Amino acid sequence: MKQQDNQHILVTEGLTIGYSSKKTIKIVAENIQLLLKKGTFVSLLGKNGVGKSTLLRTLSNVQKPLRGNIYIDQKNLNQFSNQQLATCISLVLTERLPESQLTVFELVALGRQPHTNWVDQLTTFDIEKIDTAMKLTEVSHLASQRYYELSDGQLQRVLIARALAQDTPLIILDEPTAHLDLHHTLQIFRVLKKLVAETSKTILISTHEVNLAIKFSDEIALMNENSFYKDSPEKLIDHNLFDTLFSDEMIHFDKNLQQFVMK
Repeated sequence: MKQQDNQHILVTEGLTIGYSSKKTIKIVAENIQLLLKKGTFVSLLGKNGVGKSTLLRTLSNVQKPLRGNIYIDQKNLNQFSNQQLATCISLVLTERLPESQLTVFELVALGRQPHTNWVDQLTTFDIEKIDTAMKLTEVSHLASQRYYELSDGQLQRVLIARALAQDTPLIILDEPTAHLDLHHTLQIFRVLKKLVAETSKTILISTHEVNLAIKFSDEIALMNENSFYKDSPEKLIDHNLFDTLFSDEMIHFDKNLQQFVMK
């Protein structure tokens, strides 16, 4: 990797993602070239089944790449221990949380585990990080509630707060607005945009909310079966690349409105 890439938090080279077993290899996408600039909000768009979740899981080392390299701050991903990686990347997946009696504060506090000592004792510094994360995501008033008492929208902001409390330069979220209504979906996008502006962290999300992604994202990655593009929303629009996102004859991308509309 070229060493002048210190402006990027994440860089991939010749990345091929998919699944392998003793008998077969299933390739989901090949030759993905992705560069994430520090302090940006990036949305990953693509049709269902194109491999967005597989890509995010590979970038965060939940699963291994089939080929190619991933660099975090110019260091190859395979050179990180789990502990080291947990101080560089925080991850919010779509899986349901296991049942427990945790309060919101306790759930957010789990984000400090990579930084606490072996008895997981919170320091004053840890508590400050937790309180700041809850304030930035506007969930401080929920601190004493059990997490299972929350609405889906509230819980999603709490999970983002947990990732923020982990205090990593890169936060990756897989479908953070899935199952949310329009009001809460818009709220999550606003929170994420605000976090990038106020913390200078890099946030990468996968989403089906194309119109909101265009409005809020600094850059957008378009993932199709045979192509992968990443640029500013304006440049992707200028090059008509949103036309390749869906093949449905009922919708089309309106360049003047900068959004998808019904025909």
